[in-house]
Amino acid sequence: MQPTGGDIRLTIESNDLDFSDVKLGDSIASNGICLTVVELGNNHYSVDVSRETIARTALEALKAGHTVNLEKAMLPTTRFGGHIVAGHVDGVGVVSKLQQDARSIYIEIEIPQELAHYTATKGSITVDGISLTTNLVRDNIVSLNIIPHTAQVTNIAKHWLVGSKVNIEVDIVARYLERLLNKSQSGGMNTANPQSQITEAFLADNGFMK
Repeated sequence: MQPTGGDIRLTIESNDLDFSDVKLGDSIASNGICLTVVELGNNHYSVDVSRETIARTALEALKAGHTVNLEKAMLPTTRFGGHIVAGHVDGVGVVSKLQQDARSIYIEIEIPQELAHYTATKGSITVDGISLTTNLVRDNIVSLNIIPHTAQVTNIAKHWLVGSKVNIEVDIVARYLERLLNKSQSGGMNTANPQSQITEAFLADNGFMK
């Protein structure tokens, strides 16, 4: 991690990521943050992180030697698994509970209140770049169960503790639904600070959750 004029140049090394098709200018999600490759080596790459990104994400807590979750941009020819993840962090959450639950890990995360209405029980959420299914949503607390495979191939088991800050990206489908619904109810006109109409009942009625 190298400071560069108020920003940070971050160098990430991985022996697991396939670099054979990575080029300068490509985007790689690093802990859920879409970052542009500016330097490239055989098993590492560097990205520039702006002050704006640092302020709006959990990167502030990152230290040299930490493990981060990596994902290259999806190709239109590859199989689509999980849900749409854009790499645009919506806010920072805090791990409020973490305990073993049989072979899985039970986790509760407190997310920003303004993002709570984009979540739903058995819906999708991205945490530090990991596409996850919510067990339950209570106000702005999201509960999750992490299966052993997910814990093994991500940084959850290594770095997540009660109090840890994590990057949150809500389901982009919920954002578009809210926008369409608000425009429809306002006759196509933009409204200032519209009240969200996205509820669990709305999502269930329209086939987005069971």
